[in-house]
Amino acid sequence: MENLNSIKKRIKSVNDIGQMTNAMQLVSSAKMRRSLMLHDSVYPFYSLCAQSMHAIRNTMDDISNPFFILPEKKQGETWKIGAFVLSGDQGLAGAYNNNMVKITEEHIRSKILDNTRKGLSTEYKLYVFGKLAREKLMRSGYDVDPEFSFPIAEPNFYQARNVSHIIKRKYLMGEFDLVYLIYTRMESASNMVPVAVRLAPVDMKSVTSILPKNTDMSKHPAGNFENMDFLPDPDKVFDFLIDTYFNAVVYGAMVDAYASEQTARLTAMDNATKNADEMIRKLQLISNRARQAKITNELTEIINGAQQADNI
Repeated sequence: MENLNSIKKRIKSVNDIGQMTNAMQLVSSAKMRRSLMLHDSVYPFYSLCAQSMHAIRNTMDDISNPFFILPEKKQGETWKIGAFVLSGDQGLAGAYNNNMVKITEEHIRSKILDNTRKGLSTEYKLYVFGKLAREKLMRSGYDVDPEFSFPIAEPNFYQARNVSHIIKRKYLMGEFDLVYLIYTRMESASNMVPVAVRLAPVDMKSVTSILPKNTDMSKHPAGNFENMDFLPDPDKVFDFLIDTYFNAVVYGAMVDAYASEQTARLTAMDNATKNADEMIRKLQLISNRARQAKITNELTEIINGAQQADNI
């Protein structure tokens, strides 16, 4: 049986860890509530923008906007893919960052295998938010841009606008044929789903899949688009909507990722606190047994000493 003093030291260290994880749980809880409020405030704007894009897309047959044209590749040609991965800057969030690395690796491998079956080559570049996933992907040998660095904590619309500007510039310059956003979508406080959404060219199917389930894409608050005039012309309106759409999607993804990270950290710290409490309870039982054993040994020694004294 362990020494009583060493058990007491273990109880103290576990108790200290439990207090730390409990404090982190409270901090994560406050951050999660703020992130959920931010999350809920973003989606009405995002939904309206997506509905507008969907309505105009269905109304107009001849859209020449480059962000809606999916290039065609012949056998032997190369698909150039850019993936923007939204992970966390800090650890102690359970398997959150590892899951982001895993979904990124699976997405890249699936694209390479699919293109290989079609006789096409694949070039890719990863742009990673958060240092943990970036470092792990770089160690694994993936092509990660080391100069791209955006914090995921406390996302704001200005950051999203800067990121969307980078995406649009690289796409229009021909650096990429496809651009994906890889992040964790928060469906509820207990359900977070990693997703890979094609951002450019615009894929309306992907857009509708990440909207709230009760969103009706067939109806628009502005009414029927078929008899509507676009001034100065539809292309100008579409250019403006594209810009707003990119900003909204990137911002929505950043908010989703931040809320998911805080929820994952809250869950991890809650589990850690419960495990610390359970470990303290077990150590206290061991401590009680050790103390009883010590008392029994001392009593036994006293009785044996008394018996020996009587025999003298």
